[in-house]
Amino acid sequence: MLLTVDIGNTQTTLGLFDEAGSCRRQWRMASDKTDTADELHERLFGYFLMLGLRLGDVTHVALASVVPILTREWQYMLGHILKQEDVLVVDATRDCGIAIDMPDRRQVGADRIANAVAARDSYGAPVIVVDFGTATNIDVVDRKGAFRGGAIMPGLLLSASALFSQAARLSSVNMVAPAHALGDSTETAVQSGLVIGAAAQAEGLVRRIIDELRAEDSQLGKVTVVGTGGLAHEISGVTDMFDAIDCDLTVRGIYRIWAHRNQKRRASQRDR
Repeated sequence: MLLTVDIGNTQTTLGLFDEAGSCRRQWRMASDKTDTADELHERLFGYFLMLGLRLGDVTHVALASVVPILTREWQYMLGHILKQEDVLVVDATRDCGIAIDMPDRRQVGADRIANAVAARDSYGAPVIVVDFGTATNIDVVDRKGAFRGGAIMPGLLLSASALFSQAARLSSVNMVAPAHALGDSTETAVQSGLVIGAAAQAEGLVRRIIDELRAEDSQLGKVTVVGTGGLAHEISGVTDMFDAIDCDLTVRGIYRIWAHRNQKRRASQRDR
């Protein structure tokens, strides 16, 4: 089995894929920047034990990370403790199976490349991904199937944390969508501003991006919009911009990048 590891600033998402490329298990754990390799090993062992699996069942590992300190600890744990000798670390400067039409590919986060690959392969091109995580990322694949970039803004929980810590008379509320945008209490007003506001912000950026794509490409056609991330389902209830909600998108993209590189490696070995 292939273990995929998507290390985000708030959560780490793990997926187990079989030889056919189906995601058999997926789970989330907190991204704790103080975790050591030994602690990560203990937590991973616990998850596998809970699922009735053995760490020895893992034959390959691929990870994407936006947290360098955790990348190092995961790599050490996987290499020195689990003896996984060939861990793929997704990196936009390497071949990920998608063209990157940006001036400096080194600035592209691994999670965004994974989203773009999975969205293109699953939904075709052009496609836009809105990923609701610690940051809300908008990732764009044009009609030719190339990753073009997008937008990055503070995520819903990050915005809420900033609001509650800086506004003395506002207290934390449940992060759910109110029935109406017009709040009739402080609680529903805050919920409207945060949840419906996050949807409106994403809608506006997506609409502007599509307009810009259409201005440069008269044959653009329909642009599929996909939502992903931990809060995608909550946001999707207050907007009609999404054609699909796909919460497996990032781990599936990591798998597809691994499969692409593995296929190229096998082809190279056959040609020798």
